[in-house]
Amino acid sequence: MACRPPWPQHNPPGRPDFETTPMSVTIGSHAPAFKLPARPGHEIDVGNVIGHQKVVLLFIPLAFSPVCTTEFCTFRDDWSNWSKLGCAVYGISVDSPFVTDKFKQELSIPFDILSDFNKEVSRTYGALYENLMGLKGVGKRAAFVINAAGKVVYAKVNDEAGQQVDFAAIQSAVESC
Repeated sequence: MACRPPWPQHNPPGRPDFETTPMSVTIGSHAPAFKLPARPGHEIDVGNVIGHQKVVLLFIPLAFSPVCTTEFCTFRDDWSNWSKLGCAVYGISVDSPFVTDKFKQELSIPFDILSDFNKEVSRTYGALYENLMGLKGVGKRAAFVINAAGKVVYAKVNDEAGQQVDFAAIQSAVESC
């Protein structure tokens, strides 16, 4: 059972408290490379992986929130399957590197959770609420699958923060590329 957030489940027309970043990374486009910290003092260069291996990027609104925890634990619990698919998986949150590291450790997440504290990568991928009910720069739940040539083969940004990613669609995209 998914936990539903207390805010509306869509961007209401004419509501100034919902400003989103348009999705700029689409299917068929080349995935932008980036570097982000996985924990304090340890930066991961995802650009070294993009174009060489299949990659799954999982953007979440905030670490330790119920739906984000469920999402990453679902990937963790099916990790043997994901590791057989030969893909690199990265979680991305706008939380600080201290928080993302704690989130990874407490939940025993087997993949890196990167801190996009400055919100540059989330904005580039269109996975950011610029303003969500007065909160500036909250991440959107999103998933991207990038093939070994660096092209985006799956891109889904959820406007509903309480809506889980489509695990089956992500797996299908990884298997087909």
